Amino acid sequence: MSAAGSGRPVLAIVGATGAVGTVMREVVTERADIWGEIRLIASARSAGRLLPVRGEEVVVRELTPEVFDGVDLAMFDVPDPVSAQWAPVAAERGVVVIDKSGAFRLDPQVPLVVPEVNPAAAADRPRGIISVPNCTTLALIVALGALHRAFGLRELIAASYQAASGAGQEGTDALYDQLAKVGGNRALGLRPGDVRAVLGDGGPFGAPLAMNVVPWAGSLKDDGWSSEELKIRNETRKILGLPDLRVAATCVRVPVVVGHSLAVHAVFDREVSREDAQQVLREADGVELLDDPERGVYPTPADAAGTDPTWVGRVRRSQDDPRAIDMFVCGDNLRKGAALNAAQIAELIVPGLGVAAGAA
Repeated sequence: MSAAGSGRPVLAIVGATGAVGTVMREVVTERADIWGEIRLIASARSAGRLLPVRGEEVVVRELTPEVFDGVDLAMFDVPDPVSAQWAPVAAERGVVVIDKSGAFRLDPQVPLVVPEVNPAAAADRPRGIISVPNCTTLALIVALGALHRAFGLRELIAASYQAASGAGQEGTDALYDQLAKVGGNRALGLRPGDVRAVLGDGGPFGAPLAMNVVPWAGSLKDDGWSSEELKIRNETRKILGLPDLRVAATCVRVPVVVGHSLAVHAVFDREVSREDAQQVLREADGVELLDDPERGVYPTPADAAGTDPTWVGRVRRSQDDPRAIDMFVCGDNLRKGAALNAAQIAELIVPGLGVAAGAA
């Protein structure tokens, strides 16, 4: 299957109207033009809309089984239940599916792929589906994977600082609305409950996010853990092929629009100096080292927003364990955290789809 006369594969973007779908259209437009036709797919209520991709206005199609006829590869950015229903439908029609939801991440028959870390895993896809990790895992795993290859990871402790956009467009809108309400009111934040009195229950965050941080992201799981925390644990284990890796994570929502960050304590099999860790990170694909705290140089989510790399700084060897490294990492949760990783996977597997990918 390929676009008629072009010899190039046909791409479908499912969930093209959402926050990540919007970034997906931007990423596909910016990167090498390997695609023939690009189909934009969404729910019935969005069908008929015109959306830009590659400098053209494309009509959004309704999600139906027939919309996948003639498609070579589909990128899904829809809620878990929608992916669980429709990704197998597309795969049964011969489409390679790259799914950004959590529906298949821990399925043993679905590879969980980060091209800089485990590209070979993309070739083994018995269900015709490749899964993209959670955006918080993706903020971490490119840097961590490079260090693991060099030194052998044995334990991970991480605290995340997650942007409002990680909760979808609703999260972004809620933060902007809350910031507008508090404005420059310098009387707020000084007494118990005064911010909550102005902002209410915080909407999608469970507590006010403006002028605050919320030590919760995701849904409640056993023993007080959140789904986001378990994703870091389970997905890191699967991507690195370390099923018994010791992982502890605490996920926190912060008043940042775009850009997830993590404070990381990683223990390795052998001693690691600060200089050795910095050198590995400096040479790693997809990583930018910004680490000169003596001169006030380190990454922040505001600087990472709109960029592709994983930014790493504050690299230190633990004062208590010569095998441990502490560091701070940032990444755009809508780009590498979702859309970009999917595009990189697609570019990785297109040569094996049996269609000519065209000139880069």
